[in-house]
Amino acid sequence: MTTSNTNETAGGAAGQVDPAVRAELDRLRDSIDNIDAAVVHMLAERFKCTQQVGHLKAAHQLPPADPARESAQIARLRRLAENAKLDPAFAEKLLNFIIAEVIRHHERIADGVDGPATATGE
Repeated sequence: MTTSNTNETAGGAAGQVDPAVRAELDRLRDSIDNIDAAVVHMLAERFKCTQQVGHLKAAHQLPPADPARESAQIARLRRLAENAKLDPAFAEKLLNFIIAEVIRHHERIADGVDGPATATGE
């Protein structure tokens, strides 16, 4: 969502934002929009890989979840987050959300219900 065209309040005067401030907001928001697009595309690529993992697991009767790998991935992501100056708790919540979605889709694949092609993330 591009937010650069919204009317904002600065110093109590609606719509009276200094042009230099507006330009900087627009520049930063354009960057945010580009980063959001990159995140979506990266997640889509990740999900394509985990879809293949789900099919491989199903073909070899492996369980949809792998708690040991999940724990290792969470620990790894927390370290990466710390190094990147990102809140590790936030990174863990994000990965837990993704893992839950992956497991759900791996279960569907194992049950013979192959959901949307864009739907996993181990």
